[in-house]
Amino acid sequence: MDKQLKNYLLYIADNGLIMGHRLSEWCGHGPVLEQDMALSNIALDLIGHARFMYQHIAKLEGNGATEDDYPYKRDVIDFKNLLLAEQKNGDFGQTIVRQAFFDSFNYLFTSKLVDSTDQDLSSYAQKALKEVKYHKYFSHEWFTRLGDGTEESKQRMQVGVDKLWPYIDEAFKPASYETDLLEKNIAVDLSTIKEPFYAEITELIERATLKKPEHNYMQYGGKDGNHTEHLGFILSDLQFLQRAYPGQEW
Repeated sequence: MDKQLKNYLLYIADNGLIMGHRLSEWCGHGPVLEQDMALSNIALDLIGHARFMYQHIAKLEGNGATEDDYPYKRDVIDFKNLLLAEQKNGDFGQTIVRQAFFDSFNYLFTSKLVDSTDQDLSSYAQKALKEVKYHKYFSHEWFTRLGDGTEESKQRMQVGVDKLWPYIDEAFKPASYETDLLEKNIAVDLSTIKEPFYAEITELIERATLKKPEHNYMQYGGKDGNHTEHLGFILSDLQFLQRAYPGQEW
């Protein structure tokens, strides 16, 4: 299997897995039952997307690996997910900010992935797009509602925006595997979605009567395996059973 393609598939899968895992931590802890269920369902969607990719990688490698090998048997430096996905949930407002930022990117990304010359990726994107569109609708609606809500909800949302803003630009800095696959029209050309993303996020922040951070300091590294401390804690939970009892199956 082509190494660059594998890394690209892992990047897509790891984003879904880690973001889905973060959202799953809200199960039973949501502010109201309806939103508790909504976050859990979005988590299931994202983990389902990840599972499809891990199954696809295992099939392409054809070396006896299974979908469980990739989430449970890799170390932190082997994960390719965006740093944004692994950031802590914080309060409900911060979770909504993180989700809105990710969903805006993911919708634009998936929309372009439909045109990939890799038919498996194109097919995946066509199927995932409907769910990704709903995710964006949900997070953007709550972003606006909380930002333009009470004094406290507005303050909490602004804290979330300020805290998570440094992690959004990483999505548009291509890793080497993205650059190589772009030449074959397999990967998404990130330059075509960066401007629409920032325009959409700016409009969303204004609609929510919040302020866009003035600084331009950004964090990078997740795509190449350089992660924050948070991912290690996520994997210690996620991989515990497989590490403690190797070889077990569902």
